[in-house]
Amino acid sequence: MSMNTYAWKKRAARIAPSSTGLQQGFTLLEVLVAIVVISLGLLGLAGLQAASLINNQTAHHRSIATQQAYDMADRIRANLAGVATGAYDALGANTPADPACIAGGCTVANMAVTDHSQWNTNNGRLLPNGVGTVDCVLGPGANCSNNINAIRTFDITVQWTEKTSAGNLARTFVTRVTP
Repeated sequence: MSMNTYAWKKRAARIAPSSTGLQQGFTLLEVLVAIVVISLGLLGLAGLQAASLINNQTAHHRSIATQQAYDMADRIRANLAGVATGAYDALGANTPADPACIAGGCTVANMAVTDHSQWNTNNGRLLPNGVGTVDCVLGPGANCSNNINAIRTFDITVQWTEKTSAGNLARTFVTRVTP
């Protein structure tokens, strides 16, 4: 090997760093950056999952409220004699005692009280702080009881409380029914 070749190799070694020289620890830095990026991505994914669960619970409550409102509409349609006497004209949020009458042995007024009691009991059981009201809004006179032969229209309202990030919010579902 000539002196010229040896000097050239020695000079090349000074110019080009060795693989164990200046690049030590660079791979460790890449791994740490990758861990940070993956961690942020997983935190974002967890946030999306939490938002999805909250929205799913909200949709579930709205679905139950809709079913409960239609349940009362069906109860009203099943007792048209009670509608004609005004038994459903103003059912409040309070749950009356169920007279526990049997369908064949009830008066139309007792059947309306039974419907009201069972319906509001179910509202409270199925929805958080769930209550329901029925109000006659169109029909015989301003209070719906002046003319028992007129066609009545009812607003059926279901209310409940939802937990949100802003705190508890009161929610309401209202449907209008003409039996």
